Amino acid sequence: MKPYQNQDTSKKKQIEKMFDAISLEYDKINKLISAGNDVKWRKKIHKIAKNLKPKNILDIATGTADIAIELSKIKNSKIIGLDISEKMLAVGREKILNKNLSQKISLISGDAENLTFETNCFDLVTIGFGVRNFQNLEKGLSESYRVLTTDGTLIILETSVPQNMLVKFFYLLFSRTIIPFIGSVFSKDKKAYTYLQKSAEEFPCGKDFAKILEHCGFNNVKILPQTLGASSIYIAKKRH
Repeated sequence: MKPYQNQDTSKKKQIEKMFDAISLEYDKINKLISAGNDVKWRKKIHKIAKNLKPKNILDIATGTADIAIELSKIKNSKIIGLDISEKMLAVGREKILNKNLSQKISLISGDAENLTFETNCFDLVTIGFGVRNFQNLEKGLSESYRVLTTDGTLIILETSVPQNMLVKFFYLLFSRTIIPFIGSVFSKDKKAYTYLQKSAEEFPCGKDFAKILEHCGFNNVKILPQTLGASSIYIAKKRH
C-alpha cells in the first residue's frame, strides 16, 4: 500500500515525500505512539549487536538516526546511516553533531533497494521500522543480503500484530483510534499516520516475515516479540 492512494507516483516517491513532511515532529510522535518503548527496543538491538562485535555497520532507513546513535556505543565500530528522506537525515545530522559522534556515524541519502556499496562489506545491517515502507520488499532484503559479509547479521525491528487475542483486541483498538488521532493533532500530514497505522496492520509479521527472509537467502532466523508482540526484532544470518 502507498501513503497517498489518490496519487499516481511510486510508493518510493511517496514515502520520501511523507517522511520529509513529518521529519520535524517524527521523534516526538514516535515516543507518544510507542509509549516510550522505542527506547527499550533500540537498547535491545544494541545489546544483540554488541555481542557480534561488528566493525562496519549499515543502518538502513535510519531516519533521524536514533538506532545509529545507539549502535555507536559499540567499540571500534563505524556506522553508515542511509535513508531516502533528506529532511529526516538533516534532523539526524544535527543530533550526531550535538553528541560529537561525527567520527563514528555518517549519514547519506540513498535507496535501500539499490544500494551503491560493494558486495560483502558490512558485518551488520540494521533496519528499524523501514522494511514495510520498501516498494519491493524482496529486492530491498536481497540488497541487504548482498552487502553483508559472509556470516554477517541482519537485525530488523518492525511493527507486528500481537498473537494473543485479548492483547490483539486492545492493540487494534489503540492503533485504529489513538494513532490517527495523535497524527491529526500533532502532524502536518494527517495521511502519513493513517498510512503508518494501516501498513503496520497489513505487513506480514512473525513466521510469515521469517519465510520471506529465508526466501531472500537468510537462515537461522530468530523472532523476538517485543512489548506483548506490538513489535518484533528479527535476527537473520547470511547463508554460506
